[in-house]
Amino acid sequence: MSAVALDQIAETAPKDALLRVNNVEVIYDHVILVLKGVSLSVPEGGIVALLGANGAGKSTTLKSISNLLRAERGEVTKGSIELLGEKVHHLTANDLVKRGCVQVMEGRHCFEHLTIEENLLTGAYTRGGGSEVKADLEKIYEYFPRLKERRKSQAGYTSGGEQQMCAIGRAMMAKPKLILLDEPSMGLAPQLVEQIFQIVKQLNENEGVTFLLAEQNTNVALRYADYGYILESGRVVMDGEADALLSNEDVKEFYLGLSKEGRKNFREVKHYKRRKRWL
Repeated sequence: MSAVALDQIAETAPKDALLRVNNVEVIYDHVILVLKGVSLSVPEGGIVALLGANGAGKSTTLKSISNLLRAERGEVTKGSIELLGEKVHHLTANDLVKRGCVQVMEGRHCFEHLTIEENLLTGAYTRGGGSEVKADLEKIYEYFPRLKERRKSQAGYTSGGEQQMCAIGRAMMAKPKLILLDEPSMGLAPQLVEQIFQIVKQLNENEGVTFLLAEQNTNVALRYADYGYILESGRVVMDGEADALLSNEDVKEFYLGLSKEGRKNFREVKHYKRRKRWL
């Protein structure tokens, strides 16, 4: 995509933002530059998709926002991150949770030795107890009836889909303003992926929770998101309204395996990088 076209798409980026990431660079082990000036904006009450192949920098972007990089010897070395207009990249991860920013990690990371219900209640740890927490727990069971059926089962003995539901429900128990959702479709059957995304849409519409989700499944993510950013090699190479990205010929060819001639096969995909106009 030409520089002019990229500028035109960037002008449509959301203005009233709950979250702003401004020209952020991230380095691991003081040597490896992973993010190279990433900027994005997430409007309050929206669903924004962060797209790209494995290794593009999606998870690193989410961890830079939630301040989980230090556990992996990573560091934000340039730029700023603002939540509700306040710079937060100097805060600890638990401070961010208290301010309403919660991350659901790639791979779900449930507490395997705890029951589903105990896992959900850990999400409300910063809130204490009380009737409000119990009411919220019942609300989670309304969104995830399967979890209510398995509430007394150890999380480690539940399916991948049930664990993903548990991880999202646990994040909801913290009463978040913003959920950073990392690869929710990973390892799940297509039918379950649709179910998970439908529930995310319901939580967004009914509970007013904002989502920034990192996802390799471009087609599904853009069908449920309002806006999308595409990362490659630690840079944002394209962004725009979800519908516009879904109909964009470059997105169809390079990320959905489609072109005007029809679906591409793997042998042709290997040669895409030579023709990408933004590289």
